[in-house]
Amino acid sequence: MKLNISNLLTLARVIVIPLIVFCIYMNSSFYGWAAFTLFCIASITDYFDGYIARIRNEVTNFGTFLDPIADKLLVAAVILILTSKEVIADWETIPALIILLREIAVSGLREYLAKIKVSVPVSRIAKIKTSMQLIALAFLILSESGITIIPIISIGKIALWGAGILTLYTGYDYLKSGLKHF
Repeated sequence: MKLNISNLLTLARVIVIPLIVFCIYMNSSFYGWAAFTLFCIASITDYFDGYIARIRNEVTNFGTFLDPIADKLLVAAVILILTSKEVIADWETIPALIILLREIAVSGLREYLAKIKVSVPVSRIAKIKTSMQLIALAFLILSESGITIIPIISIGKIALWGAGILTLYTGYDYLKSGLKHF
């Protein structure tokens, strides 16, 4: 395993997840802001780890393996803690569940396809989907900061629905591509 800057950024994203969850769990505006800040930094590393690996020609098997897992762990952990705190509740559990189920299904599909030596590249719309998920979750985390001037929670919930719709679309797209190989 080669630890270059890109792989360290990806590892940092995984390592910071428990701290983000802890900060969300605490009921204070300070911890809400801390969780939001840490989550935004972790989300930004999702872009930069791959970008840096490509421009420095340091793409590794470890990074290729860990990057999508780090993304899914970050999103799943935040969805679960926000659901347990009822920030995501009632109807908003539907897009949250769609996101979680799609991530599991696509991971399984990718694993199967990798065994038969078929690569399914990440589509542009899937990258937009990931960005939308991260934006939605960032707003929902920020709702724990005590801001009352603007409807942060409503913005987060609308963005979560948008992310859920994009998630359904990209899940269908991957499934359609993958079914050709069954």
